[in-house]
Amino acid sequence: MERGLSAMEAMFNPGSVAVIGASDNPGKLGSHVMKSLTQGRYPGRIYPINPGKDEILGIKAYPSLFRVPDTLDLAIIVLPAEQVPKIIKECKEKGIKGIVLITAGFKEIEDKRGETLQKEITELAHQTGIKIIGPNTFGIVNLHLPLNASFTPEFSLVDKGGISFVSQSGGMSHLMAFLSLQNKVGLSKIIGLGNRCNVDFSETVEYLIQDSQTKVIAMYLEGIDHPKRLMEVAERGNREKPILAYKVGRSSTSDKASQFHTGSLAGKHEIYEGAFKQAGILMVGSSEELLDAAKALTMCPLPEGNRVAVLSGQAGPGMAACDICEMEGLIIPPFSTETQKRVEELLPPLAIRTNPVDMGPAWYDSEAAKGIVKTVLEDKKIDAVILCIMFASANRSAVGVLTHLLLEKGTNKPVLCCFSSPAGIWDDEIKQLEESGIPNYPTPERAAKVLSNLYRFKKGRG
Repeated sequence: MERGLSAMEAMFNPGSVAVIGASDNPGKLGSHVMKSLTQGRYPGRIYPINPGKDEILGIKAYPSLFRVPDTLDLAIIVLPAEQVPKIIKECKEKGIKGIVLITAGFKEIEDKRGETLQKEITELAHQTGIKIIGPNTFGIVNLHLPLNASFTPEFSLVDKGGISFVSQSGGMSHLMAFLSLQNKVGLSKIIGLGNRCNVDFSETVEYLIQDSQTKVIAMYLEGIDHPKRLMEVAERGNREKPILAYKVGRSSTSDKASQFHTGSLAGKHEIYEGAFKQAGILMVGSSEELLDAAKALTMCPLPEGNRVAVLSGQAGPGMAACDICEMEGLIIPPFSTETQKRVEELLPPLAIRTNPVDMGPAWYDSEAAKGIVKTVLEDKKIDAVILCIMFASANRSAVGVLTHLLLEKGTNKPVLCCFSSPAGIWDDEIKQLEESGIPNYPTPERAAKVLSNLYRFKKGRG
């Protein structure tokens, strides 16, 4: 096991990288891999391997691995499939510990030769002890090093953070990276497993559980050949780190498509659902939900129970949050007598003063809004708070006042916000809140759904 983990460490934190099939021709993947490494400011040594070039992107190129004067940790291979077995043997001779095999044309294709080639490289991987991510992968990214060992330089634009994303699909990896960019969510690692030669979900999750830069592990799965191994690893590690999964293949169409895409049948959805639950993996139903829940799990405490207070600057968004809460098994209970009395003192009778609270009349009285939030947070009958305020010119100062209160007070209850305004108005306040562990979401429905996932996760942990 130790050997395996050190090989994984060499892959994600290499001191040197060889790009076998490097190119400066934009029509070739080897050119995009070189750009990813250089534009992503990889701090280690880069060795382009191309027998026809003296230099690529201003970096000295070598005709073969054996001509490289230094030791090498990681090789990224972008050569035709039939050349790969020979290159793996050369990597072994050179002492390389990890390979990112971007090349396609293995078991995912209909031609039987692809499957035969995959068997050959899998046997070689076991014989040589080299860890191979792929084949048929976009690559891997470690935003903390930084290392962008992929064919997409734009991965380097993603902020670094605590979520590591492991995916069977390169397309979903790109989607999650771009969603995280739009939602300003930081990622730690982005890993495309591809056809899973000798690095599958179980090996990756095991590595990430021990990785100090990963706080939450999020997975996108289609189907796995050895689900039992993953469940065992997850069961051992879920006390240390939250593990989430978005599993597709509910429909017969996507089940069939999965077989062509990654060479695996997705399998009965209900069986996976039961196994994930048993292993303590939180299962979610969409890519957006996966990112939203992972973000909250890196930031805020888990709710002790399912009793929620919904406080809103306008009645409509509060009601939208309540609908989702109740559909998801959360309760919107009455406040304690003391809390109710205080809310009634702070708000005029024309407002909804019971849970959910419409704080609209407090627009011009930020101290009243502050008093309501403070009182509700202290109520022992409330386990979590959803706070929604949509910008209107008259309530510009409200979020600043509430931010100050939340930062000053600190709370062991989860507070999820939906503060929505045109760009540049509440950006600083939202940034401050998120840095202190209070996540903000674009809609009240998403905030409520996240809270339900936090509660489900808490229940699953027991």
